[in-house]
Amino acid sequence: MRLQIGYVPLCDAAPVILAQELGYAREEGLDLDLSAEPSWATLRDRLALGHLDGAHMLAPLALASALGLSGPPSDLAIGLPLSLNGNAITLSNALSAAVAGEDGFGADWRGVARAFARVATARRQAGKPVTLGIVHPFSCHTYQVRLFAQAGGLDPAALRTVVVPPQHGVEALSRGLVDGFCAGAPWNEVAMAAGVGRVVALGAEIAPDAPEKVFAVSGRIGEAGVPLVRAVARAGLWCADPDHRDELVHRLGRRAHRDRELGLVARAFEGKGVDGTGRALGHLHLGEAAQARAPERLDWLLREMRAAGQIDADPAQEAAARALYRPFA
Repeated sequence: MRLQIGYVPLCDAAPVILAQELGYAREEGLDLDLSAEPSWATLRDRLALGHLDGAHMLAPLALASALGLSGPPSDLAIGLPLSLNGNAITLSNALSAAVAGEDGFGADWRGVARAFARVATARRQAGKPVTLGIVHPFSCHTYQVRLFAQAGGLDPAALRTVVVPPQHGVEALSRGLVDGFCAGAPWNEVAMAAGVGRVVALGAEIAPDAPEKVFAVSGRIGEAGVPLVRAVARAGLWCADPDHRDELVHRLGRRAHRDRELGLVARAFEGKGVDGTGRALGHLHLGEAAQARAPERLDWLLREMRAAGQIDADPAQEAAARALYRPFA
């Protein structure tokens, strides 16, 4: 059976990509045609409209799509959690310098958040609010930016946020279209390597072990969803094995035609290199820990979606969300 599977070019798409490349899908009687999508909104719509049978997807966007809160109504289930952590907030050189001030960055991200709040408040009062790129409104990136602002004493409404697909965040920052962005690996590492920005806070610190990406499966494929999820889960376990790290990095780099950035991709998995505060980048987790269906992770998602005004405190809606977050076996 041939299936169309979508993903957005990020390191945490690895289990979906490797499920096909390592032959796990074929062992399940499936052939996967992989499609790199230009944005999360495009991926969401193509999945809802039947152009995709499954997809690497933002956890809150999968919920929102299935609940009819974002894009066309979609018949899907969250067949497998894929990843934890991996995001970071990167600011332009000018803004990060203003936030650092004379004392530089401290070791505590909350201190950085307080300095950021002071700068953002002054910018707003001057009629030039700080503009940050987020990958989609229904994303952990949105919630981590909100939590970062609140930790510094800043009302998130004081910030201007715009949607920037993760692979375009570096260009948007270099052209001055945004003052910073929150994205997943490897795009924060790429921005630092290009000399256009500095990482000032890690998503893993702001919201440890936030449920980042999931594998969403269309209800149209019926029983084929079970072997499909099984293949992706096996690939996720393979990706999490340190002995496979070099091969994983080279496969991802080759698919993205980014051989010159293999070291940046490796940092996402190994925690090598440092951000603007001297802390290790990385913290992206795949494999068994990420695939566990921990109820507290879904609780966190629903809580942050409510805090952002995206869903109501509706028991029926919450029950529907929990029903979507089910194992395939």
